[in-house]
Amino acid sequence: QVQLLESGGGLVQAGGSLRLSCAASGRSFSSYAMGWFRQAPGKERELVAQINWSGGYTRVADSVKGRFTISRDLVKNTVYLQMNSLKPEDTAIYYCAAGLGLSKMDYWGQGTQVTVSS
Repeated sequence: QVQLLESGGGLVQAGGSLRLSCAASGRSFSSYAMGWFRQAPGKERELVAQINWSGGYTRVADSVKGRFTISRDLVKNTVYLQMNSLKPEDTAIYYCAAGLGLSKMDYWGQGTQVTVSS
């Protein structure tokens, strides 16, 4: 069992930056792939970025490529999403997820709101 707690969301102007954190508790955090997803009002949840168990592989959605970076700290049991050059269309609730594979996210956090004003 893995518990996930996101933090770092907030209100920022377009062009600004935020760093989201996801603290994981439970056993075998280092065994899990991690991901960030987001859901905007009236839209389906979408993948933002993922990272494998070791941190050696990452992938990001085309919509955030070059602006967002995912990373993890295995000592701190934390995964991060650095978001730069934010746009109003990045406004959404951002969720952290964990799973034994990139295509199998089994555990979810409660989400953190990110709002980008124009």
